[in-house]
Amino acid sequence: MSKWKSAVLIALVSVAACKKKEKEAPKPEPQPVAKTPDAAVVAPTPDAGPTDAERVAEEMKEAEAEAAEEAKRWTPELKQQAVALRDGKYKDEKAALEAILKSGHRTPGAAERDGARHPVATLTFFGIKPSSTVVELGAGGGWYTEVLAPLLANKGKLIVAGPDSAGPPDKMPTVTGRRLDLFLAKSPELFGKVERVTLRPPDDVKLGADGTADLVLAIREMHNWQRRKHIDQYLKAVHAVLKDGGTFGVVQHRAKEGTRGEDTAESGYLAEAWVIEKVKAAGFELVEKSEVNANPKDTKDYKDGVWTLPPTYTLGETDKAKYEAIGESDRMTLRFKKVKKT
Repeated sequence: MSKWKSAVLIALVSVAACKKKEKEAPKPEPQPVAKTPDAAVVAPTPDAGPTDAERVAEEMKEAEAEAAEEAKRWTPELKQQAVALRDGKYKDEKAALEAILKSGHRTPGAAERDGARHPVATLTFFGIKPSSTVVELGAGGGWYTEVLAPLLANKGKLIVAGPDSAGPPDKMPTVTGRRLDLFLAKSPELFGKVERVTLRPPDDVKLGADGTADLVLAIREMHNWQRRKHIDQYLKAVHAVLKDGGTFGVVQHRAKEGTRGEDTAESGYLAEAWVIEKVKAAGFELVEKSEVNANPKDTKDYKDGVWTLPPTYTLGETDKAKYEAIGESDRMTLRFKKVKKT
């Protein structure tokens, strides 16, 4: 073989060896960077991409910038509106929630999700009252927090539980925790009385003093508990913080029946029967189901999981019209009651 042909063959083999085997499915937090078996044999490539710590740092900058921009929106006029909303007199909790949804305090774009998330029907199904003590798990960007806080500000209590904002610098939950802190800081008028609980699973999952909450909400959260192998710790904490007879309200992306959470959680979906049995085993009784958040158009078979659908659109513009027509995921809505100790 000629030297020229040998050089070409070596180059082709080298290029083939560098190709990625497959594209990773999207996850809410970055995955560890794969390590080569022998770093001395295969040197790092210049286009390896940012490290987890670098991605987290970039997300943190974006969170700070977004919070600074949002702060500009909170004019004296908007603050006055927030106070009026908080202190308003309403016929019942449904009327209060409807007024809250129409308020200008909500983050721009939040109202666009109302038609898919049905916050008034969902919260009233769970039996919320302005005097309730409520624990919100997985508050994240505050979509439900900005609805709950004004409702509970005067007669009730809101506890929001989220990740540690001072957590590991290479883990995306640290950004989620920081976003939640920034969200709560933007309006003392509405969020000044909100109690912030920091979660550090699996060892530190405490939601408040035992037997003090009327309602615990886990809205689109349980798949994350299962993915991270922390579901038993979370359910134990929910049971502990609730009063006897207290309500555990669950909204969860619904997988095809007959599937197991151990197999489907990475896609964001859990089967309804699987969830019910898991929660019952933790000391709860199923009181009632609702189809208020159901979506029969959801086929639940996307390569990149539930994040393929709105509002995430993991695939970007690829087939976006198709997924927009489907809408947000099909969700179970379940009301449980604390009945016994685990």
